[in-house]
Amino acid sequence: MVNTSSIAALDRLRGLGQNMTETQGRVSSGLRVGNSTDNAAYWSIATTMGSDNKAMVAVEDALHLGAATVDVAYLGMSQALDIMSEFKSKLVAAREPGVDRAKVNSEMVQLRAEIRSIAENSSFNGQNWLLTEDGNTEPSREIVNAFIRGDDGTVRIGTTTYGPGTFGEPNRLIDETSPGALGILTQPGAMSGWDVNVPNYVFMTGKDAWPSAREMGVDATTSLVEIDTMINGTEYMMGQMTTAAAKLGSMASQIDNQMEFVRDLRAANDRGIGQLRDADMDKESTRLKALQTQEQLGLQSLTIANSNAESVMSLFR
Repeated sequence: MVNTSSIAALDRLRGLGQNMTETQGRVSSGLRVGNSTDNAAYWSIATTMGSDNKAMVAVEDALHLGAATVDVAYLGMSQALDIMSEFKSKLVAAREPGVDRAKVNSEMVQLRAEIRSIAENSSFNGQNWLLTEDGNTEPSREIVNAFIRGDDGTVRIGTTTYGPGTFGEPNRLIDETSPGALGILTQPGAMSGWDVNVPNYVFMTGKDAWPSAREMGVDATTSLVEIDTMINGTEYMMGQMTTAAAKLGSMASQIDNQMEFVRDLRAANDRGIGQLRDADMDKESTRLKALQTQEQLGLQSLTIANSNAESVMSLFR
């Protein structure tokens, strides 16, 4: 005797069991699309977006590192600029009759040493943006600021660059190599154009400076024309330092904006991934309870079907 009622109840229970397994998986994992078998298209998109988000975490870390590097360079440039203002005031004082120029020159030497110390110590993570050891091969400083995926699926890394500058507008304070052309403070005045009266004045010499380079200084024999030349040169260099500091400040602002954008982009990607993969927990929990109730009813139906079959079989005993 075939118990068709029991067979039907068993088939129903099997279907309920499969549905419950899927629903329980969604409830426990919180995912509607947990793997490619659930929805290959959504899973592929979400996986790619998740990979991009991990790359953007690395970009965000690089931006924090870059921001710290730029901040150190900007701080060094700003402090050097303040000291240059003091240096200029010493030159103006040296122009006054009766001033002890030896003492003034001693103070100028000290201020120059302070600026060199600032430039040499403005280093972060092994990078010094204010000093170059080899002006002939001085590279641009780069900071990673973006992870970009093109429409064709290719990816590239975006960077922000702070170059060494040019002979007319250097971005470094000190260039240790001859003739010091990529250093604001080591570039000879004759090369920059402000020294038209006395050849080859420099604020300070690099380690491999021209033999004819003359550091700014005063003594009893220094003429007023020479002092005026040094004052004009100091003013010229302060203008270049202000320009370089403005570049660093603009770069810092750009990095801050990019960090905010990357944070927002990561959050948007997370929301997009969630919309593709996350399960509706209220809906899935309600569905699980309904399936559990149906399972209980199915078990009762199977019990009743089996009981009826036993009752019929008892008639033949």
